[in-house]
Amino acid sequence: MKIDKYQKIIIPNKLKTEVWEYLNENNIGNRFEFNGNKEQQFVGLVGEIIIKRLFGLDHEFKNGFDGGFDFVYKGLKIDVKTMGRNVDVKDYFVNNFVAHQKQFDCDIYIFCSLNKKTNELTICGFLSKKELLKLSVLYKKGDKRTRSNGTTFQIKTDSYEIQNKDLKNISKLFYYLPKN
Repeated sequence: MKIDKYQKIIIPNKLKTEVWEYLNENNIGNRFEFNGNKEQQFVGLVGEIIIKRLFGLDHEFKNGFDGGFDFVYKGLKIDVKTMGRNVDVKDYFVNNFVAHQKQFDCDIYIFCSLNKKTNELTICGFLSKKELLKLSVLYKKGDKRTRSNGTTFQIKTDSYEIQNKDLKNISKLFYYLPKN
């Protein structure tokens, strides 16, 4: 499977409708903190479903804690992390990983960006858990961060940041996966 860096996938309207209908009746924020509001849950769930489809897997809406990963593929536990944005991704953009999630049993993290203006999901790349913890920078709750456009914000919970340029192209993931 050949996938270019920053592959963009248009989000089908049917999928958006199904996810919103599900979230209007359910809350999938089941961590002990920093669970995300409905819009953030929507972004995360859309990213998860699109990536599952890329792997040829169906999605089944479920309530309850997912164990810290979104699906198992060829024996590897994979978690999809999706950020909502209003612009296309750049190499210097960062992806966030909530620090308390490092305790969960997960092998691979796939990072995505959902452009809410263009209705496109961009696959930014992937890393193993070990690589993510080695290459990312930990910021503590309350730390002040400055975006590339000069605006600032305060970190709401301990979080790791990893730049897109430090992620591996997702096409390489298919070479690392076990053959069976």
